[in-house]
Amino acid sequence: MKISTPYYLIDERKLLRNMKIVEYVREQSGAKSVLATKCFSTWSVFNLMSRYMDGTTSSSVYEARLGYEKFGKEVHAYSVVFSKKDILDVSVFADKVIFNSVSQLKTLRKYTKGKKLGLRLNPRVSYSHFNLADPARRYSRLGVIGKKPLSEVLKYISGVMFHFNCENGDYGNFSSNIDYISERYKEILPKLQWVSLGGGIYFTQKGYPLDKFCRKLKEFSKRFGVEVFLEPGESAITQSGELVTSVLDIVHNEM
Repeated sequence: MKISTPYYLIDERKLLRNMKIVEYVREQSGAKSVLATKCFSTWSVFNLMSRYMDGTTSSSVYEARLGYEKFGKEVHAYSVVFSKKDILDVSVFADKVIFNSVSQLKTLRKYTKGKKLGLRLNPRVSYSHFNLADPARRYSRLGVIGKKPLSEVLKYISGVMFHFNCENGDYGNFSSNIDYISERYKEILPKLQWVSLGGGIYFTQKGYPLDKFCRKLKEFSKRFGVEVFLEPGESAITQSGELVTSVLDIVHNEM
């Protein structure tokens, strides 16, 4: 069958390579991986990915629904802001609902239908190549800053999310930031059941020190007695697809 261009071609053999690494990280560290559907939502390969990943994480009601209906495993729901309708809708699909602010948690938690709740924290450290993608830049509204507001609502939540990486292939940076978070929140983390370390960690790239990465995750989990989640998006599907096009015209202009 001839397919008209343009189209995206996903090589399942290459995708499987990434999935095997995700599986290895889970086996060696105990950390679970939930696919970031804001990065990749091509559900035609969810059947393959769901064999190696533990669920999905979303940034909208429709992404949460997609994970629930097509991936069929655990669903995390986070958004910078929820309306009351959003919360009522997303609570149908999500296992965990993560709020961006204390005010949202206080206002909307009663509409979450008994789901496990979490808060996004801003540790004021991050890894990013450019300011626009830096979640910890000055004046950022992403996540709760400071420990006092968090301590006031600790009784309402079972976990927290740190999303502080963007295209981070530097294990040394990741490790030092985990050490920083461990020290900064050492009184709070033992009171939680789970911690999501977000996405943006390039642990599937060639040459990444996987065993060191796994040991770091395992040590963090053991120290605080928490279940650790990762939210790979690009790391889950990197180098596994391409855009196939046709050349329709060539224009010569000095070269």
